[in-house]
Parts: sequence; C-alpha cells; structure tokens
Amino acid sequence: MFVKTVKIKKLLKVLLTLLIIMAAVFAAVYAVNRLVKPGCPRLETEEDMLEFLGNLGWETSDCAINVRDVTVPTDWNEVYTRYNDLQKQQGFDLSGYKGKPATVYSFKILNYDGHPDNMVANLLICKGRLIAADISCTELGGFMQGIAPQGA
Repeated sequence: MFVKTVKIKKLLKVLLTLLIIMAAVFAAVYAVNRLVKPGCPRLETEEDMLEFLGNLGWETSDCAINVRDVTVPTDWNEVYTRYNDLQKQQGFDLSGYKGKPATVYSFKILNYDGHPDNMVANLLICKGRLIAADISCTELGGFMQGIAPQGA
C-alpha cells in the first residue's frame, strides 16, 4: 500500500486569504456606490449651492434665508409621495433616504417671472449631497415646481 501526503493547509490558507481580500474589495465598491449617487451633486457649502442655482439661471439672495434640519419620513402620505414623484422627474429619488437626517436650505429667488417677491429655491442636502430640490411660491395658494426654470 502506498500513501502520499499532500500539504493542503498552505494552499487552503492562500485561497482563504484571496477570498477575504476579494470580499473586502466587493464590500468597499458596494459602499462607495451607495454613498456616491450619480444624480446627486456635491453641495457642501452655501457657495456651492449658490453656484448650482446660478448655473441653472436663478438669481438668488446672497445667503440662505432659512436653514432647517429635517428627517426624511419613513412613512409617506400622499403629499410626500407626490413630492418624490416631482423629484424622480428631476433625477432624484428620496426612497433611499427614508429615516435619514438632512438639511433644507432655502434661498430667495429674485428673477422668477410673475412672482418677484414670493419665490424660494429649496435644496435638501444629506451628507453634502443634493437629494431633492424645488422652486416654491410662498404666497397663499402657491405652487411648487422642479428646480429647472420653466421652459428650460
């Protein structure tokens, strides 16, 4: 009878190490893809926000007229569902942000035709990323639209 011993332990250790490295790389790629959403521009400062609005053609106040911390609701009513539908039309989607904290920055819009004193741009920012935006008329019976100027 002939018995041959093969040292599998060394090969097994190498394969296990490679498997762990591959799992770590996949986890890192997944995490980066979840954090860096392609439709969410980075707006970390008010200057970034003003530049973003200016690039869309909006003339605004020099600084935010209102800044408030919010939490994206986990349970949506019809109003929030409609708001998210508006965001989806612009390439945003709040579904992945349910229950997450965010900050709303509001800037007075100075060049909206027909409503010069009652228009604001609202930017919803989460961890330095724009996750939702709208233009709102603050007068009684006002309205809301996407961030892009009408006709753009």
